[in-house]
Parts: sequence; structure tokens; C-alpha cells
Amino acid sequence: MSFVILCDSCTDFTEELRERPEIRRIPLTIMVDDYIIIDDDTYDQADFLRRSKASPNCPRSACPSPEAYMRYFEDADEVYMITLSGNLSGSYGSAKVATDIYLEDHPEKKIHVFDSCSASVGQTLTAMKIIEMKDAGASFEDVVENVTAFVKMKKTKFVLETLDSLRKNGRLTGLEAVIANVLNIKPIMAGTEDGHIVKLDQARGMNKALNVMAKYIAADVTNPAERILGIAHCNNYDRALQTQAAIEKLVQFKSSFIVDTAGVSSLYASDGGIIVAY
Repeated sequence: MSFVILCDSCTDFTEELRERPEIRRIPLTIMVDDYIIIDDDTYDQADFLRRSKASPNCPRSACPSPEAYMRYFEDADEVYMITLSGNLSGSYGSAKVATDIYLEDHPEKKIHVFDSCSASVGQTLTAMKIIEMKDAGASFEDVVENVTAFVKMKKTKFVLETLDSLRKNGRLTGLEAVIANVLNIKPIMAGTEDGHIVKLDQARGMNKALNVMAKYIAADVTNPAERILGIAHCNNYDRALQTQAAIEKLVQFKSSFIVDTAGVSSLYASDGGIIVAY
């Protein structure tokens, strides 16, 4: 049966994902003051970072409408949707509304929304898992069951240059962000199983923080030879390579990839941020 994967634009695509005809990217909207950016193929990271640094205000995002998802429901027999954590964005709720409305008139349709409980490369890995299963001939029901289990076991960690965007968007307390910025302390952060953000540790300076994060990854990963390591960076490929090397020095994954952040991921990661999922 034919299928489509609808990913909200916090999913940071690899080149291989971009080439898959089954994948559709549903853009969120980003606002820097009164300037509106559509997080699609027209997104310009350099322009976004420049505008963000020049503005005294934090950029904001708006999730896709239910209609933005529904317009693709006729494209295939099976529809899989992947969204940013429902505890970080309204994208999951919008996708669920779209599904509920559509299924009222098309109860025979096979549609499922995966709350990635993550962001960025955590969503990327979810899309890759769906493709792996569909390429192997898995049924809709098997995909839903196995990918749901995959999402629960998947882990996300990150280290950012600044916590301002997370703080101003209500993801952290102001005190945490202020102390970190003043003392050059870089917290090692993680996503919880239900998609919230917690602090694991901290270190003085970015290099030390990335090495501490690598140690946490080596300590909590299970069956690394069967898992893929995804690394997203915001405008710092060399730092992503450094992170990859630090992790691979401690533990060997099945494979790994590096992607640059698109619009929404850039908003949260800020210039120089590193996000890791596995």
C-alpha cells in the first residue's frame, strides 16, 4: 500500500530523506518581531540568525494548522505524521485535530500521529525508522506499534551556547538561563520520555560540556551497534564533527549522520547549539 510521512518542519532532514518522494515537510511559521519566516525550502539560516541577534525580543513560532496536514491525506493509503514534542509545541495537537476531523468522514483511512517526544534529529530518526519498516514491507499496524516503542526508547540530549530562547519561550526558569550565561556555564540538557526538558549536568565552556554529554551518552545507550546516532548543529559543522568524534571515542554506533538545523530547530538551538539523538 502507498504511504506518506508528514513531518513538521522541526524535523531536520538528511539528504536521503529529502530524496524520498513519500515525505512531505509541513512548515511552521517563525516570527522575529514583525518579520515572518516560513520554515520551508526558502528558509535562510544566516538571515534568521542575523535578525534574531539584532532583535531585543525572542523569536516565536506558530504551528501548522490542521488544514496544512489534511491537504496531504489523499496522497496515499497510509498516513504517518511526526511532530515536535507535544510538550514543546502545538504541532502535535494540530495534527491530532486534523486526524480526528478527517476520520469522521473517512473512517476507513489509516492515519497515525507520532508525538516524537523530541525535536530536530529525534524526529529525523523517527522518520528513518518508519521508512526502514515500510521498505521491509511492514503493515500499518506493525509500523505504529514498533515506531511507538522506538520513540519511547529514543534519547535526546543537547548543549546550547545560550538558553535565552528556551527561557523566553517558557521552557526554563529565568534564573537557570541568567546564571548559565553570566558564568559561561553550559548545561547538558536532555529530553524526557514524555518530551519535557531536564538538566543532566553542567560544565564551564562548550568543549567541556560536549565531552560531558558524550560520557552521558556512552553510559545510557543500549545496543549501540543496532542504533543510529544523529547530530544536528546550528551553524557550526566543526563543532558537530567534534561532538561526533567525542562520542565515537567512547561508544560505537551502527552509523551516524550530521545535519544543519532548519528554522524551528535553529530558533531553539540558537547559533552554535548541538542536538544529539540516538
